Amino acid sequence: MDRVIFHCDLNCFFASVELLSRPELRHLPVAVCGDPAQRHGIILAKNEPAKAFGVRTAETIWQAKRKCPDLVLLPSHHRLYEEYSHKVNAIYEQYTDLVEPFGIDESWLDVTGTLHLFGGDGRAMADRIRNHIRQELGLTVSVGVSFNKVFAKLGSDYKKPDATTVIRREDVEGIVWPLPVGDLLFVGRAAAKELERYGVTTIGQLAAFDRDALGQLLGQHGLQLHDYANGVDDSPVRPAGQYVPPKSVGNGMTFPHDLVGEEAVRSGVTVLADWVAHRLRGHDLKCTTVQVTIRSPEFHDLSRQRRLAAPTFVTAELADMVMELIRENWNLSAPIRAITVTAANLIPAAQAAEQLDLFAAGQDTQRRDRQERLGHTLDAIRHRFGGGAIGPASAVEGEEE
Repeated sequence: MDRVIFHCDLNCFFASVELLSRPELRHLPVAVCGDPAQRHGIILAKNEPAKAFGVRTAETIWQAKRKCPDLVLLPSHHRLYEEYSHKVNAIYEQYTDLVEPFGIDESWLDVTGTLHLFGGDGRAMADRIRNHIRQELGLTVSVGVSFNKVFAKLGSDYKKPDATTVIRREDVEGIVWPLPVGDLLFVGRAAAKELERYGVTTIGQLAAFDRDALGQLLGQHGLQLHDYANGVDDSPVRPAGQYVPPKSVGNGMTFPHDLVGEEAVRSGVTVLADWVAHRLRGHDLKCTTVQVTIRSPEFHDLSRQRRLAAPTFVTAELADMVMELIRENWNLSAPIRAITVTAANLIPAAQAAEQLDLFAAGQDTQRRDRQERLGHTLDAIRHRFGGGAIGPASAVEGEEE
């Protein structure tokens, strides 16, 4: 039996919360903006009348004002938005204990086990939740109802504001497949642009694309997107606070200029290895396998992996292994368009330490300890001053994937 998954998306959330105390502005074009001195004067949210003028989130205030000279600007109050987000999720939890927030204004609900308590009809239950939120909080929400999380999210985006959209298996061809491929969850601008090169502009074209060929073009991400387009998604709805350790940690980068030669490649690899190591330490995990994927300017991918001699979350050790794999499998005089570094076969750092203690004879454990302490020190600096506060001495900038 299919699951019944809701994706609930609060409409114009920041602006709607602000207008609760300013009802006289409700029918005027309104936008919430950050402090120009701190957020460069950008639009954080807008209401439906402002949308009608083409005002967009993340554009500058002067751009929005050029489209809509009478736009009313309101300051942001993030603590208030968090307060209302908690209130909304508390309402969702009256209908199911499986509520997974997806940002401050979106949540997935798995109502498979409780649907019978509310009449057994997904659309009616979604409408009931929408009415509950409107009456208790004065906010509106769009709800997608489907048999998996990905299509439920498509449903909530399909019709706004204040609407319920049901996508059953028999609706996929008529509702989902004609939609632009960029509407599918996790299809970013870079992926959509690359797919367009191969004639894929709709979700249906993505679903019909040869799966193995898509895997060669986009790697594991391409295989996942192909599954999503075909309705294959069994990811569970996980309640807030339920930590699930990742199965792998990876970072990829498309470089502004092709990398040629060992020095340039090493520079790019070090940046990626540093961020992978940082994320591993954040999860208190070490990897036992390292994988590298190299993409040529012609979009041909080469992937290789190798097991490490000892588990690690040290940048230098990850970078050294990646460079070893590249030297063995790639002509360094040939250009490289993009590189992805992935740490796999992860284990808890404490467990890794126990393994090292058993096989430490003859190894420079003091050097390893110094490198690990250095890594934690870098993490502390980044946490305090921001992710870009410190990094490898040689860095290649690019578009992160």
